[in-house]
Amino acid sequence: MLLNRVIWFFGVLAACIVNPCAGDEPYRLRVLSYNIHHAEGVDGKLDLGRIAKVILSAQPDIVALQEVDQNVKRSGNVDQAAELGRLTQMNSAFGGNIELQGGKYGNAILTRFEIVGQQNDALPNINAGEQRGILKVMIKLPGRSEGLKLYATHLDHRREERERVLSAERINSMVEELAPSLLLGDLNDVSGSATLNLLDRKWKRTHEGVLPTIPVENPSRQIDFIAVRPAESWTLIETKVLDEAVASDHRPILAVIELK
Repeated sequence: MLLNRVIWFFGVLAACIVNPCAGDEPYRLRVLSYNIHHAEGVDGKLDLGRIAKVILSAQPDIVALQEVDQNVKRSGNVDQAAELGRLTQMNSAFGGNIELQGGKYGNAILTRFEIVGQQNDALPNINAGEQRGILKVMIKLPGRSEGLKLYATHLDHRREERERVLSAERINSMVEELAPSLLLGDLNDVSGSATLNLLDRKWKRTHEGVLPTIPVENPSRQIDFIAVRPAESWTLIETKVLDEAVASDHRPILAVIELK
């Protein structure tokens, strides 16, 4: 595991120069996070094409997806990340965390940019709960000398918060001080919780206040978030929840941000 991390780290450094040049121009990005419930909507229909249409409606540059199946029987043995990449004409990366019905279940990233490195790491697991993980992807932005790191995750859903807190600590320990980074995902916790308070120490959420994402029919709680770091590298333009209440049991959240 340590060897894999070293290979991944030096591989992305070879592909991207981390320190930006003075000539770099601000770069505006549309970033989406969406728990797709393995493409099964609240109407009981399994429809990956419908998920693709929701994604395309937001015109995103970067998408983090949670509850994604890869070759799982319940969803027709389809590699959902790869198929969504094809349907949206984006590059895809998948991180499987749970063995399920002959395949895997986990997180994915779609992006219109070149993916130059990826790695999936397990997060802490307490009392034999569902194994959670974090998918780390490095992308290259055209015209920029620096790479952009993406961290996509889906934290434990149980009422007791101890595993989420440990996961937040683990995520914070992964980040590098100067590398522009995004954290996206279903954190299964709310603003003011110990989990969010820990992440807030190293990450800046793309909005203030609460933008509810669940339950999908009439949202009252926000558990899906997008955050950036370091804060001084970013300008936060807009964050909103999409008005989509059928394709999944979560609503997607979209942030428009600018890398300085």
